[in-house]
Amino acid sequence: MTIWPPLAAKQNSAYGPTCLHLMPGKPYPAHWERVADLRVFRTTTEEWEKLISWRTDMGKRGWKLLRVSHDGPELVAVFGRTKADRSKT
Repeated sequence: MTIWPPLAAKQNSAYGPTCLHLMPGKPYPAHWERVADLRVFRTTTEEWEKLISWRTDMGKRGWKLLRVSHDGPELVAVFGRTKADRSKT
């Protein structure tokens, strides 16, 4: 999966366009920033596999893994926590 798909795509899914409009330089759509705190993590695929306990800990702290994609040889993971949930932890 690429994080930079074409910006204009026909809708061939019941859930909306298959390509999301991404902000230049950011691996997620602009509207995500309005509703959630976001953390972008970049690493190699090999290192990502070694970080299973860290990823589990992020989940325990209320962060959800929203997207995992590739940017060349680099794996890009986006974690998010809704701004409403932020006050609970």
